[in-house]
Amino acid sequence: MLTDVKLRGLKPRPKLYRVADSEGLCIEIRPGGSMLWRYRYRFAGKANMLGLGEYPQVSLREARLARDAQRKVLKGGADPSVKRQQDSATLALAQANTFKAVAGEWLDKQQHLTQSTLDKAKWMLEELAFPWLGTRPIADIQPPELLSVLRRVESRGRLETAQRLKQRCAQVFRYAVATGRAERNPCADLAGALATPKTVHRAAVLDPTGIGELLRAIDSFTGTFPTACALKLAPLVFVRPGELRQAEWAEIDLDAAQWRIPASKMKMRRDHLVPLSSQAVAILRGLEPLTGRRRYLFPSVRSGARPMSENTINAALRRLGYDKHEMTGHGFRSLASTRLHEMGWTSEVIERQLAHAERNKVKAAYNHAEYLPERRRMMQAWADYLDTLRDRRNVVAGNFGHAA
Repeated sequence: MLTDVKLRGLKPRPKLYRVADSEGLCIEIRPGGSMLWRYRYRFAGKANMLGLGEYPQVSLREARLARDAQRKVLKGGADPSVKRQQDSATLALAQANTFKAVAGEWLDKQQHLTQSTLDKAKWMLEELAFPWLGTRPIADIQPPELLSVLRRVESRGRLETAQRLKQRCAQVFRYAVATGRAERNPCADLAGALATPKTVHRAAVLDPTGIGELLRAIDSFTGTFPTACALKLAPLVFVRPGELRQAEWAEIDLDAAQWRIPASKMKMRRDHLVPLSSQAVAILRGLEPLTGRRRYLFPSVRSGARPMSENTINAALRRLGYDKHEMTGHGFRSLASTRLHEMGWTSEVIERQLAHAERNKVKAAYNHAEYLPERRRMMQAWADYLDTLRDRRNVVAGNFGHAA
């Protein structure tokens, strides 16, 4: 039998050779000097050999224990080599079917989401779910285990985030069920298990006097010129904050007075056309000499290769004295929607310009330019209306309505 002293004394030879220990265990010495443990056995009358690791990383004692384990497999009626291959395949399958692996596949297939929405979903899963569920076989995750992860978020007072995380996990589990990696979605058993957050409406100035004060405050903004232009443009186009800050000059046609936002940037993943009023065109012509040679209308102050930060508009509003309960970048959409309805413009025209989801999917496929003439008139009338509010003129909303 081998000993540690004998093992240390073994030297390489021009050809590979083996030295036996006992019960099928041997050490294989290769010409290059490496020493490998081998277990030699017979199964169904055929000789075979199984590797047990390299010496000295695997000690003599560990090699004997590994041999004993393989002998038990042999005594149980299985071929140790075949059993190892099966175990490796099972492990590989388990690793491919972890929550993290399946979630990664699901994320790769969500090309219909905007990049910002996709980034948020990825962040949520990576930061709030993977640390606890990432390495778990997705089929083994039970409702109590998932609930404990969600309650970690809930316990920090982030009720809405906990609900959103549950929604994302549910989408991952549904994908796992559809692809045969799980038998059921444990989220279905968690109905009512999390606290429901109170609905918080986006802050927005809605009354005409307040709107006029807001517009005058925007005119007095003393920050960077691109940020000032973004602030002035926001109420005129009332797109989502992410769409505004990521606007590119290649999307703008000042001669045609329109801004064509590609589907990849839109929440609903459909191209969106924004008619530009004469006031909006004037703002952009003033900005063009400064940023027109760059990709973005409103580049980041740190790098012209990136758009301004998602917090820039809100931070500018704070500098003007409007806190998050009074006005936000998204609030310009509520402001426009509320006042335009009061001005008599039809809901179909307003909703199309807001790029809200069309419930009728067949109709949605054809409404890229739907109501475009009315939308052009509405956007110009809206800009004119805002001018009157800024200038403190007596305003009758109906004078700027659809009938005009």
